[in-house]
Amino acid sequence: MTPSPLSPGIRLGSYEIIAALGAGGMGEVYRARDTRLGREVAIKVLARRLMGDPKAQARFEREARAVAALSHPNVMALFDYGESDGTTFAVLELLEGETLRARLAAGALAQRKAIEYAVQIVRGLSAAHEQGIVHRDLKPENVFLTRSGQVKILDFGLAFLTASAPGLLDGPTLLTEPGIVMGTAGYMSPEQVRGQQADERSDLFSFGAILYEMLAGRQAFPGETASDRMTAILHKEPPDLPASVPPALDRIVRHCLEKRREERFRSAHDLAFDLEALASTGDSRGAPPPAARSGRRLAPALLAVLLLAAGAGLAKWLWRDPSPSAPAFRQLTFRLGTIFTARFAPDGDTIVYGAAWEGASSRIFTVRADRPESVPLALPSADLLAVSKSGDIALSLGRSFLSSPFSSRG
Repeated sequence: MTPSPLSPGIRLGSYEIIAALGAGGMGEVYRARDTRLGREVAIKVLARRLMGDPKAQARFEREARAVAALSHPNVMALFDYGESDGTTFAVLELLEGETLRARLAAGALAQRKAIEYAVQIVRGLSAAHEQGIVHRDLKPENVFLTRSGQVKILDFGLAFLTASAPGLLDGPTLLTEPGIVMGTAGYMSPEQVRGQQADERSDLFSFGAILYEMLAGRQAFPGETASDRMTAILHKEPPDLPASVPPALDRIVRHCLEKRREERFRSAHDLAFDLEALASTGDSRGAPPPAARSGRRLAPALLAVLLLAAGAGLAKWLWRDPSPSAPAFRQLTFRLGTIFTARFAPDGDTIVYGAAWEGASSRIFTVRADRPESVPLALPSADLLAVSKSGDIALSLGRSFLSSPFSSRG
């Protein structure tokens, strides 16, 4: 016989059911009262049709263990886990607000608000990834916006635990096999669509699809059927974002949505850094804040902005079509510090520059226009003097000089 829904007044341990809140693919959620502490909480139980299914039970416990391992303001908190009269339940914080999916029903978000939510989502992802937890089902339905403006990541029911999640791996396995597609069409990464094992960068692809939707008011990979959406993920690029989206933000979205995971951001931490830098400018278009906000001396890239002047002969570097006689500028770095010298590498697409970021000593970095992440070179602290046509770079080490070969491919 199929179990009945939990009625108001029913008790699960010390928790008294008040009302039903909703139901998803695997679980039912209720508002309840914690009779010991006198507070209201959310109670999640397995969907009635899955009670008695050992795989579903194992997945439910795995989700609870994953959430319990996290203590972060941008991840829904788990208070308790138990069983009462054959019903296994998880006790979660009670959230007041709406899902991001509900908010998107009204269309695109203001860029400032989209960046604000994006930063919080990535912070929560970063915390999960540091614990070896890959969400695998990030989508607007699993992002909750509280009335106070805080973002909470929900539903770790499809979470995958990597080898860096000791302790959690001692629990029940996730019971998935290679070749099984796990996730939601329209938000899965290409590797998930192919049934390959997901990793942290798979979540970054899903995040990119969410950020795109917040900015555009439409899905990055639309389609009438799930098959259409998955095909688009594998073979198509999202339509251009609105012209009002600044180049710096557009690059972040595109970098997240690279088809090959090796070409995405290396980590949620790196992605969060870029988003926070963009948000800290105080302008959604990525313009630097007034010099009066910093007591440091003004340098060519004082607020971590590397601007490259380009004439008509360097038009491929420009996001906008400038007049032939006017230089154009493109933001490539976002960190706080001082840029000393920058040179083009022989390939014409890579910039080599010397910088002292956030009070550290001067180092040599490279950056590409299509990959807005600076990469430090394995060289001692030095100042950049020049880059030759053959790829050698000349450095100043105090009173001495060093010549080192440089490869823009390595």
